[in-house]
Amino acid sequence: MPQGNVGLAFLLTTLAGLSTAIGSALAMFTRRANKTFLSAALGFSAGVMIFVSFVELYPMAREAISKAHGPGLAGWYTAFAFFGGVALIMLIDYLVPEAENPHEAPHRDCFEGGEEPGSRPPASSEQRLMRVGVLSALVIGIHNFPEGMATFISALTDPRIAVSITVAIALHNIPEGIAVAAPIYFATGNRKRAFWLSASSGLAEPVGALVAYLVLRPFLSDGLLGIIFAGVAGIMVFISLDELIPTAREYGKGHASVYGLVGGMMVMAASLLIGH
Repeated sequence: MPQGNVGLAFLLTTLAGLSTAIGSALAMFTRRANKTFLSAALGFSAGVMIFVSFVELYPMAREAISKAHGPGLAGWYTAFAFFGGVALIMLIDYLVPEAENPHEAPHRDCFEGGEEPGSRPPASSEQRLMRVGVLSALVIGIHNFPEGMATFISALTDPRIAVSITVAIALHNIPEGIAVAAPIYFATGNRKRAFWLSASSGLAEPVGALVAYLVLRPFLSDGLLGIIFAGVAGIMVFISLDELIPTAREYGKGHASVYGLVGGMMVMAASLLIGH
């Protein structure tokens, strides 16, 4: 592992992770009964995850693996790691008891059919939304963990570019905060709980930096980081296709979920372009 200003590297990685809280706060400025916003927010979350997976994580993984094993094998290793991530989350999904793992999206009448505006949706709908929010928090936290490692190591390698790296990470952590907070808030109606669960997913970045520094120093390599990034990309794509998009379409009217999905991709594209 490269040597440098460890304190500065930890500080910048922590600031980048905490920017998730900004997105968490932004998600609170809506009425809970606004199912069009919920549909768009879930689609937005899927757009964020899919775009990050294919435009950032997958190429980053292939480049890192290429440094370790050469360009000839990098494509194969990256693809295997990506589908390994898909297989892992499929296995977890299969092993979760059916009562806590509903595969049918909730009915749109959870906000309709005699319910007063702002009233709580049925328990099954709340459970579905809570599951989506927690899964989003988990997968984004998993994504942020190796990202924190990479940010920390980059800051140690070249402090001159540390600030720009932090800005880039912070910019695309903001929409990730929205992606987690919105479904949890709609499921529980508890702004404080939604905020803290969402913001905590960003804390995986400094934790990743700490683990990289204390535990993985002897083992950390370009090849390992590449495999982690590709596996996380596979997990994020599966969650988006299996959970986020079906739930977004079930709650939405018209093309709200699709507009949200495209909007999530656009915001992530802008954050990556500005950061670089």
